[in-house]
Amino acid sequence: MDVSKPQLLLKRVVNIKAIVTPLWKEEVQQQLQAQINQIDQQLQQLDIQGQRAIAEVQKQNLQPPGPQTLQQIESIQYQVNQKKSELLEQKNQSLQNLQQVQLLELDQEVNQFQMEGFFRVEPGDNLISKMQVEVVLRDGVVEEIRGDV
Repeated sequence: MDVSKPQLLLKRVVNIKAIVTPLWKEEVQQQLQAQINQIDQQLQQLDIQGQRAIAEVQKQNLQPPGPQTLQQIESIQYQVNQKKSELLEQKNQSLQNLQQVQLLELDQEVNQFQMEGFFRVEPGDNLISKMQVEVVLRDGVVEEIRGDV
């Protein structure tokens, strides 16, 4: 008769770290620059869309514009400014991240992202140590797995 220990399959968060290399820095800087360029394009499109919407409202209404037309125009400008503010905040964050990446030293470890993974636990296991697992990558290749797998 097989008397095996009871086991349980649990889910944990695994930290994925990267070792800073010239290739890693270059790739991350390119990704951040692409994000910044995309935000710049969105800002330009937003300006154009806002101008078109205001022109359309003005075209459909009488001259001089009445209070309802002015209110519509103000509403459009407010919405455009709100979205512009969000995009500028995103751009500022990306610029800060770009600056931080440029200052990183080679062979330094940085947190890159987190993933979820499953693991088995059985009586006698240290749950805390089983929860603390991280994977270290060098240029996308697993260099080390740390913790109680």
